[in-house]
Amino acid sequence: MSAPYTISQLAGEFGVTPRTLRFYESHGLLAPERVGTRRLYAERDRVRLRLTLRGKRIGFSLAEIREIIDMYDPDRETQDDQLRLLLQRIRGHRQALLERQADLTATLAAMDDIESRCLEQLSGKHQQA
Repeated sequence: MSAPYTISQLAGEFGVTPRTLRFYESHGLLAPERVGTRRLYAERDRVRLRLTLRGKRIGFSLAEIREIIDMYDPDRETQDDQLRLLLQRIRGHRQALLERQADLTATLAAMDDIESRCLEQLSGKHQQA
């Protein structure tokens, strides 16, 4: 097992603030050992932080991330349940992103139309003057 990490070491490695680590701890994603007022993070916390940041990057909520990470059990032969849940969450987020993409495309098309009409009206007024 590797030596424990301090909050500064772990924050620096992942480019986050110590406040972020404390926030993730308050949401049950990290569980550092407490030695007086110091937090000492184990390799398990380091891995969980990496997975948490990856989950946030693809749009998962902290509750979803914790649910997926907590399903991992190194004593089980397979992680099929965890993988199925991860696939379900990915598919749900992909669908939501595709819907947002369609909404954005429609909004941009409407903006293009309005802009075009405005330019036509302005152009027509300048020609009349």
